[in-house]
Amino acid sequence: MAPSFHWWGKDDYRGTSVIVKMENPNWSISEMSSPDGDSNEYDVDGGGGREFAGVGARKSGRGKNAKQITWVLLLKAHRAAGCLTSLATAAVGLASAVRRRVAAGRTDSDAASSPPGENPVLRTRFYSCIKLFLWLSVLLLGFEVAAYLKGWHLGTAELQRLLVMPASFGAWGLFETLYAEWVQLRSEYIAPPLQFLANTCVILFLIQSADRLILCLGCFWIRFKKIQPVPMQAVVKDPESGGEDFPMVLVQIPMCNEKEVYQQSIAAVCNLDWPRSNILIQVLDDSDDPTARTMIEEEVENWQLNGARIVYRHRVLREGYKAGNLKSAMNCGYVKDYEFVAIFDADFQPSPDFLKRTIPHFKENDELGLVQARWAFVNKGENLLTRLQNINLCFHFEVEQQVNGVYLNFFGFNGTAGVWRIKALEDAGGWLERTTVEDMDIAVRAHLKGWKFIFLNDVECLCELPESYEAYRKQQHRWHSGPMQLFRLCMPDIVRSKIGFWKKSNLILLFFLLRKLILPFYSFTLFCIILPMTMFIPEAELPAWVVCYVPATMSFLSILPAPRSFPFIVPYLLFENTMSVTKFSAMISGLFQLGSAYEWVVTKKSGRSSEGDLFSLVKKEPKQQRVASVPDLETVAKVESQLKKESKQKHNRIYRKELALAFLLLTASLRSLLSAQGIHFYFLLFQGISFLLVGLDLIGEQIE
Repeated sequence: MAPSFHWWGKDDYRGTSVIVKMENPNWSISEMSSPDGDSNEYDVDGGGGREFAGVGARKSGRGKNAKQITWVLLLKAHRAAGCLTSLATAAVGLASAVRRRVAAGRTDSDAASSPPGENPVLRTRFYSCIKLFLWLSVLLLGFEVAAYLKGWHLGTAELQRLLVMPASFGAWGLFETLYAEWVQLRSEYIAPPLQFLANTCVILFLIQSADRLILCLGCFWIRFKKIQPVPMQAVVKDPESGGEDFPMVLVQIPMCNEKEVYQQSIAAVCNLDWPRSNILIQVLDDSDDPTARTMIEEEVENWQLNGARIVYRHRVLREGYKAGNLKSAMNCGYVKDYEFVAIFDADFQPSPDFLKRTIPHFKENDELGLVQARWAFVNKGENLLTRLQNINLCFHFEVEQQVNGVYLNFFGFNGTAGVWRIKALEDAGGWLERTTVEDMDIAVRAHLKGWKFIFLNDVECLCELPESYEAYRKQQHRWHSGPMQLFRLCMPDIVRSKIGFWKKSNLILLFFLLRKLILPFYSFTLFCIILPMTMFIPEAELPAWVVCYVPATMSFLSILPAPRSFPFIVPYLLFENTMSVTKFSAMISGLFQLGSAYEWVVTKKSGRSSEGDLFSLVKKEPKQQRVASVPDLETVAKVESQLKKESKQKHNRIYRKELALAFLLLTASLRSLLSAQGIHFYFLLFQGISFLLVGLDLIGEQIE
């Protein structure tokens, strides 16, 4: 930055041309010329020293340098004022949002905002237990503050005297007696079991961290050696050139009341680069909204008029949810003419060459049952919530799915953006409605039958991330309660199956127990309950490396597949611990079958599509001349009015469990100040703030 001051229209001027270098933390000024024509040059550094270049510097230069220093200080003050203004604006906006939340009084206690499968009785009891810990921590904090003011500290002579000598009379004497009894109680009866539980969780934490480290090393080796699945035949031949390598493919798009995304998904699937005679598209509509049903049916009819082989199926009774929908479609008589089935959820947009990049892997590989593609997200930068989800899912696909696919030929089917061999589906028993994770269910049963899976990290399919915390919370509850339901149901089949011992061990110990049960258990128990309790029971300790260093290392490993998200590494660590409340509750609900754990709720979509990709996709496929149909004006008017009505019904809410845990952690952080535990204090403080932001629903979509 080189500010120069010109007085236009004057032959002479006063002042000095200056180059100001804004280098943080140091600054420097280089004087280039003086008004009298002298060639003096000198530099003023941040330490106050001067280096003179040239001889005969005059005393007047010192006065001019003082003015230059003043300009630099003014520039720095201006920048600081700008930062303070931004912070003040953000603080005012945050306070306004908090005031609106509190004034509205909408909480997660109503059934509309509760995650599917969460028992109201269980939710109330869980919240009551958290409140009990909160009030206990507030009471203990008052005790400890009073004891601190009296100078009673562990290990001091005063405390030792307090434990062995009779108390004095009066109110302080009673307090001395109570505090002495409390210290003895916690040291002899509470601290040992708490320390045992803490040590157990630390061991589980280290085991899970080792598992994550091994997965990252496996991913690094895959990249270093450039290991990737290679089809026997890289390019599918064109039938016009005499080849017969286009197998019959069935494409299914299950959807339910998804007015925001149906057009883009149908358009993307209808533009798949595959001979029309060898592909059939099924739109499996479970919508109970007449307007949505009419719009989807009209879209299908318009594509039929344009030559696409597409059929519309609607079920009156939504039995079995998505699994029942897919099962019903597979019972159609014409399915026997098809060899493969590709499945895309309503918000997924496959590229035109999707089938040409996945189907060839089945060539001369009769043991292959599934080819899974990676997800890519059109709205990953929409808000902080979507950015954090992107980090999590990038690690899931690039590390977990890829490593398990390369070394074990098994992973959990993601439910969409995958191609199944229909024979493998039938051999595994078809779709079953017994859990809310039908995709994981069919994958486990196919694996027990000996079928192999392939994951393609270089084949991406566009989709959406939930933008509101309420939608994300419901999705995560379903994703973490379903595996526990499946574990209970599949355990006998796994034990009786004919697969090898190591494959059984991987399924039971790693796939289910470690990654689906132990992870949410220790995340919630260790960081949300045990850690704050150790602040009030200092005889039980958690070392700093458990609180800070190992979690920071694991977060760093998790963020490596999404390097552009590195600035969000701290929010990611805090948010993962915050979500452990929902995941722990879902895990307990699914494991012990508490509540209506079989309800399946569609994740709300915003309809943010990548229109540029859709248009480029159409250009690559000249046979299809349209991207999406335009419904008649009457239908559009109905949809707009209904969307406005639904938007008015959407609200940001206060989540009571997260809010109670926020106050619990903040109370524990205050207690840690008394014992001068620096790392513990900062972790509890920022984790409490994270719970507070999530509890007030300030992390995702904000509805005015």
